Amino acid sequence: MRKRWLIGGVGVLVVAGVAAAVLMSSRGAASSVAPATQAAAKGDKAAALEFLANEVVQPRLGPMPFSVEFSGPLVAPGTAVVRAKAAGTLLSLNVAEGSRVKAGQLLGSVDLSELSSRVAERNAMLESARAQLAQAERTHASNLRLADQQFISSIALENSKSALETAKAQMRAAEAQLNTTAVSLRDAALVAPISGLVAKRHAVPGEKLSPEQQLLTIVDLARLELAGSVGTHEVSLLAPGMPVEVRVEGVEKPVIGSLARIAPAAEAGARSIGVTIALANPKETFRAGQYALAKVVLADPVQRLTLPLAAVGSNGGQEHVWVIEGGALLRRAVTTGRRDNASGRIEVLKGVSSGAQVLAARFDNLREGSKAMVVAKSAAVASASAPAVK
Repeated sequence: MRKRWLIGGVGVLVVAGVAAAVLMSSRGAASSVAPATQAAAKGDKAAALEFLANEVVQPRLGPMPFSVEFSGPLVAPGTAVVRAKAAGTLLSLNVAEGSRVKAGQLLGSVDLSELSSRVAERNAMLESARAQLAQAERTHASNLRLADQQFISSIALENSKSALETAKAQMRAAEAQLNTTAVSLRDAALVAPISGLVAKRHAVPGEKLSPEQQLLTIVDLARLELAGSVGTHEVSLLAPGMPVEVRVEGVEKPVIGSLARIAPAAEAGARSIGVTIALANPKETFRAGQYALAKVVLADPVQRLTLPLAAVGSNGGQEHVWVIEGGALLRRAVTTGRRDNASGRIEVLKGVSSGAQVLAARFDNLREGSKAMVVAKSAAVASASAPAVK
């Protein structure tokens, strides 16, 4: 029994020794792996952000043409409304909406029997006045002879003279009344006052017309106008005669008009001033009522420091850019000026110099102070994500 106990004790000691050796070896392996992992982590943290050459730009000097834009509907200044000049019944209209007419063309007919009767009445009154004048002239001539022979008094002669003058005045009045009625009859004819297109019919045949009632609207499309408004801070840059680029809805290619008029005062209750653009339309491509956008491009004589629009971000109302300076990524607050959406550039007044390396796009997950460098590789290796669309 003692012998067996000794053998068992030796076995336990051997197993304990083996376990201790295994434990020491595992601790040594663990202690050797941890420093390597920490070193690798430190190496990744210190890795520089790499940006492609086309992702970094330098501010450049150049002019930035300034544009003033405004919009509004096209209107036809050559618009005329044909109205009834006398009461009567509309017998016919010879034109429809969209019909082309010429100035002086007969457009329809109106029953003007009442006005014609009035003309006949005025004509009869004129004939009566002429007869009375002839009688007054004969009477006054006879009285002159009698006065020479002293057969009548001077008072009788003055009375005949006064009657003659009254007859002359009555005849002139009758002539005026006849002329007025004749003009009314002539104007009552439905003729086109201008050449153009019939835009709208306001009456139908058989309708009883009253004086000044609208019958037709005629529009001349050869010349159109765009009525818009600009801010009071921009109107000083404009002058009549300036060329204007006009884009009409539904038409891809812009056309050139000219600045015709500028209102002398701002509109009541608004800080804007009306402007009018004249637009030639000889082929009648455009129609009155179409919406149009006008742009006046003003040359810039000043060389300005500019950046791409995508390079400038905003946070809390403060604009900024990211620059690579001294191998580090820094965020710079900037003050901007003019913006040209057509060329995609913006003026930088403060914050960066002409030699600065500025990120040309907006990236996510950028941290100020991170190491950064510009590489000429096909792909950038950086902790920053792809450019963010904002």
